[in-house]
Amino acid sequence: MQQTFSTSSLDTFWNLDKKEALQILSCTEKGLPLATAEERLKTYGLNTLKGAARSSPIFLFLAQFKSPLTLLLVGAAFLSMGLGDITDAIIILIIVLISSCLGFWQEKGAAHAVEELLKMVQIRCRILREGVESELPMEKIVPGDIIVLSAGDTIPGDSLLLDSRELFIDEAAFTGETYPVEKNAGILPVDTPLSKRSNTLFMGAHVISGKASALVIRTGRQTEYGKISDKLRIKPPETDFERGIRRFGYMLMEITLILVFIIFAINVLLHKPALDSFLFSLALAVGLTPQLLPAIITVNLAAGARAMAKKKVIVKRLSSIENFGSMNILCSDKTGTITEGKVTIKETLDIEGLHSEKTLQFAGLNASLQQGFHNPIDEAICSVYKASAAIFTVQCEIPYDFIRKRLSVQVKNGKENFTITKGALSSILEICDRAETGKGELLSIEDRRGLIIEQYRQLSAAGYRVLGVAYKMTADDRDFTREEENNMIFLGFITLFDPPKKNIQETLHNLQQLGVQLKLITGDNALVADNIARQIGIVNPVILTGAQLSKMSDGALMQQAGNADIFAEVEPNQKERIIRCLKKAGNVVGFMGDGINDAPALHTADVGISVDAAVDVAKEAADIVLLDQDLAVLREGIIIGRKTFTNTMKYVFMATSANFGNMFSMAGASLFLSFLPLLPKQILLTNLLTDFPEMTIATDRVDAAAIEKPQRWDIHFIQRFMLIFGLLSSVFDYLTFGVLLFLMKANEKTFQTGWFVESVISATLIVLVVRTTLPFLKSLPGKYLLIATCLIVAVVLAFPLTPLAGLFGFVRLPLSFYGWMLLIIPAYLGAAEMAKRWFYRKQQKRY
Repeated sequence: MQQTFSTSSLDTFWNLDKKEALQILSCTEKGLPLATAEERLKTYGLNTLKGAARSSPIFLFLAQFKSPLTLLLVGAAFLSMGLGDITDAIIILIIVLISSCLGFWQEKGAAHAVEELLKMVQIRCRILREGVESELPMEKIVPGDIIVLSAGDTIPGDSLLLDSRELFIDEAAFTGETYPVEKNAGILPVDTPLSKRSNTLFMGAHVISGKASALVIRTGRQTEYGKISDKLRIKPPETDFERGIRRFGYMLMEITLILVFIIFAINVLLHKPALDSFLFSLALAVGLTPQLLPAIITVNLAAGARAMAKKKVIVKRLSSIENFGSMNILCSDKTGTITEGKVTIKETLDIEGLHSEKTLQFAGLNASLQQGFHNPIDEAICSVYKASAAIFTVQCEIPYDFIRKRLSVQVKNGKENFTITKGALSSILEICDRAETGKGELLSIEDRRGLIIEQYRQLSAAGYRVLGVAYKMTADDRDFTREEENNMIFLGFITLFDPPKKNIQETLHNLQQLGVQLKLITGDNALVADNIARQIGIVNPVILTGAQLSKMSDGALMQQAGNADIFAEVEPNQKERIIRCLKKAGNVVGFMGDGINDAPALHTADVGISVDAAVDVAKEAADIVLLDQDLAVLREGIIIGRKTFTNTMKYVFMATSANFGNMFSMAGASLFLSFLPLLPKQILLTNLLTDFPEMTIATDRVDAAAIEKPQRWDIHFIQRFMLIFGLLSSVFDYLTFGVLLFLMKANEKTFQTGWFVESVISATLIVLVVRTTLPFLKSLPGKYLLIATCLIVAVVLAFPLTPLAGLFGFVRLPLSFYGWMLLIIPAYLGAAEMAKRWFYRKQQKRY
């Protein structure tokens, strides 16, 4: 039996104690029973902010009819039916339906494949159900679930805190607060404003540090985030590929509208039937429009996503595949990509550079007792020192943040109480007024600052990352506060080492061969960055520091960023600015990040890349997730992206050569013929048949030259291609007209049949020529494209002999016509080969 509860009593849930909240939600601190959770999932739906699934079969099918031209054609067909021309109208509607069903079938298969891939990188969270802790996809969380949280986790729903330890949350999207907000269990007044609800966790926020358990109150669009999600959600910026598609669509629309208007007007002036002229013009427009382009793109991208998944690269946003192939700059941190990602402690030193057990002890206490995000540095420190952590307990903690760049932990045992702070050396020095020698002497920090900085420079130049450690005696009766991070005693250094990966130089060389330049963005100082750059083969690296960036205008940074190899000592908010300036300079930029502070940069990049082990907030922001944190895997993904881009462009070239040429020829022929060169239903059949082989284009072979360098949409290149190859097609079309009219004295139906057969076969075969920049025999098509092409040629040759011919207004052709075709079509293909050679040679000179 389904359980229900009063939602009105939960409207001010921050005013409830946990017992009341648990009672209202009919659950316990052990979590929901499994059966109840299933019932609530059916009642409240998936925990997502998305609307109805846009990939649902009904939506996908209806989307096939969204083109205004298609809708106009359907309307005109019904008008024709109303005027008595029922047979032709039904044929037109059937062809439109078949074309739409083909698109639907292709897109449905692609959508299903993508859904399966996305399941591999779902954001998951830990929950308690029936007292057992387990992981569950975030979208299956329901009201009444008990969630278990730690650093890096995304909050899955508006929740009431049950228990917490040193919990700090980033909820800047709601409050605009720069610093993480501390949260504690408790009861608050009903009128507490959202920004002051310290016992409440909001969906979409994420944990900076600490641990907690919480009771989920609201999910999905009922949450505070859900209510304002359209305002808060960062819309992914338009990709270079999407921009190219949009501009290509505008170009075709302009040509189509002009053509339709002129043809309709002239046909009416020539006193041809107005409805027939209107249907002819619309059919011509549909013929020129690459109707299956959305389906072809989706299928190509889905095929690319499946191929990339086999290489352990999971695509979350399909359009990013094309950008992956177009990418010419990759920005990445060095840890785990350039280096092994296994940080080891080299040494713990006092201010004179000698080994210090006390520095190791204090650093170990800080690392082992902190409740925040467990990072490789703290793990490395804990692996070296494990001695006295058990006899100390945490009194309070001020978590690490990217402004202070330090972490403070107040610890105590039966005798002592002190606060240990570790972090970036500069941020530690600025809060110290004394320094402790290896012998325990306390000296003024000013007397030793020069020595400390010199030690730091030497260690950094040797390639070590250097952290500072400081401490301060504190009182038992109160917690240490952020404001008390001052007048501390500088104790010493921790030096860390993360060696480069063994094959990294070969990997970087392979990326360079693909035209991809790697730029390192790191928080490490310039000396460490310079050392690692030289180890991986970057000679005389150009380095820009965060301090230099802050003094530059965007215009200056655009100029400098392209030449820089490394951005060192970078603040988190500077990453986004670097990527934005690189994009403005005309680059397609990828960014690889896995940290809590990387989400804005991942959103801004053309391709946001993360890893499966990344924190939730980074994985959620990424377009692509790597199952292995390895740049070598990226190389495989880039190659697949370029193959996908190339195969998509093949359809565009077909649509802008043969299709455009055929439609242009028919438009011209309609001006001097006393009848229409093709009836509307014949034009639509032509369009359907020429599109059919293109559905196999995703499996076509790709030339090695197409993979060697990044490719971009170039609308001017497409316009030139359309003009040259469209006009070439028209030359041979008019040659066919001449044979039919002057040599064979063809009547209306013979002309239309002959022209249909020649135009479909030539448009189908020309794809084999324009699909490659190489001569046809040096770049053979893929198996499925060749089979589909041969099948359509056979169908078209046989069609005038079938019972369906009469329905479409076709008749049997004399044998002499096929003889002329054997001359015209090979001549067309040969001329296209020569034109292609000339066209690409001229393009090379142009660039």
